[in-house]
Amino acid sequence: MVKEIISAAEENLKKSVEVVRKEFASLRAGRATPALVDKVTVSYYGTPTPLNQLANISVPEARTLLIQPWDKSAMPEIERAILKSDLGITPTSDGTVIRLTIPQLTQERRVELVKSVKKKAEEGRVAIRNVRRDINDTLKSKQKEGVPEDEVKRGQDDMQKLTDKYIKEIDEMVKTKEQEIMQV
Repeated sequence: MVKEIISAAEENLKKSVEVVRKEFASLRAGRATPALVDKVTVSYYGTPTPLNQLANISVPEARTLLIQPWDKSAMPEIERAILKSDLGITPTSDGTVIRLTIPQLTQERRVELVKSVKKKAEEGRVAIRNVRRDINDTLKSKQKEGVPEDEVKRGQDDMQKLTDKYIKEIDEMVKTKEQEIMQV
């Protein structure tokens, strides 16, 4: 019974790490990646639609994103959505494709991005600790229902090991992303 609780918790921990990984992918690190526009939603015929469902997004050069809308009539809306987004990049259009040229990062911007990475990582760590707290509370209530104390204690120890493992994984992701951002 305790093992099932712990394995269910591990799924939640994996999801928390995956959320942080996606957040990191959407941060601009001086290189173009289709993940940069994952959060951009376009008003397509009055419906908010993710950009990647309206266009083909490719990376022809290291610092250029090429967006080819399947419906050419959606181009003005796509450009408007990119301008409204927090990307800070102005799109250029030639009537058939939209180009996003990613500028070189200034040192100030790099420092801001590193702070943002650390903030998102801390949010991930907090989510992991919340899972641990919830599971420990569940285990304590199971003890009151008659589960042996040593089994509950073992479950709490296992939960702490999992917590440490996933927090370490986030810390390693932070190191990698920080190096990527600070690399000139």
